[in-house]
Amino acid sequence: MRISPTAILVVAVLAVLLFGAKRLPDAARALGRTLRILRSEARALRTDGAGAPQARPEAAPAARTIKAAPGAGSARPVATADHGTAPKG
Repeated sequence: MRISPTAILVVAVLAVLLFGAKRLPDAARALGRTLRILRSEARALRTDGAGAPQARPEAAPAARTIKAAPGAGSARPVATADHGTAPKG
């Protein structure tokens, strides 16, 4: 199937009318970025075999810090077992 130069010109004129001359470069950039992401994801699915997502090793949760109210002292680290318990003291 061949596309004639007249059809390309009509599509270009319609694109300028729909998006406006200022938004057309941004729309083309977004379309290119989307196609690049789609192509890389399709390539990744092909190389992974069945397409199952790779299992990620679970990371240990980071220690959280409770910040004290201004003038009430300093902050203290909280161990992961202390979550949900009332503060001592």
